[in-house]
Amino acid sequence: MRKLILKMSISVDGFVCGPHNELDWIFKSYDDEATKWTVNTLWQAGVHIMGSRTFQDMAAYWPTSAEPFAPPMNEIPKAVFTKKGFVHPPSVELTTRAFNDATRKNAENGIGSTKLSNDKTNWADSKIVTGNLEEEIIRMKQESGKDILAHGGAGFAQSLAQLNLVDEYRLLVHPVALGKGIPLFSEMRAPMHLTLVDIVTFTSGAAAHVYRPA
Repeated sequence: MRKLILKMSISVDGFVCGPHNELDWIFKSYDDEATKWTVNTLWQAGVHIMGSRTFQDMAAYWPTSAEPFAPPMNEIPKAVFTKKGFVHPPSVELTTRAFNDATRKNAENGIGSTKLSNDKTNWADSKIVTGNLEEEIIRMKQESGKDILAHGGAGFAQSLAQLNLVDEYRLLVHPVALGKGIPLFSEMRAPMHLTLVDIVTFTSGAAAHVYRPA
């Protein structure tokens, strides 16, 4: 039985994005060490799963990205969970503030893009899941293969946590307090006790915390 791993960037006060989906705060402390840790996590996945809004962002962004995250995001199969309808193939017009923040960051840093021959096809072939979230995740866990890696967005991640579906939290904690935003664990029905199984600190001040349910 394979695990469901939730990978999220998070502020020290527990927010996964700003109140309007802002992600510009993560880039200041995303150094080469944190990048290497994240890329390693991405390659360990047998499938990347996410909510529909995050899928729109990623499908518009990664196929032309030259960043080291792009190969595992493009090459590994994807599944998008949605109950509210879905535009497929994705449209840039439906991307969020997070997409705009990432695109602007690359422009400011002079990071170009590259076209990879089959990446758009890989995203277009992503599986669309419309059934009950809990039932579908349990079914996916029972399949053979490498672990399932969940990305978000915030509402999707909150639902996974609320339903106790996450077997391991890989939280990249950035040294910033947002004061307000969208928290990861706000929908919990009861306290969740976790065991810290690993922590990796980076020169930038960010730290990767790996937790499993106690």
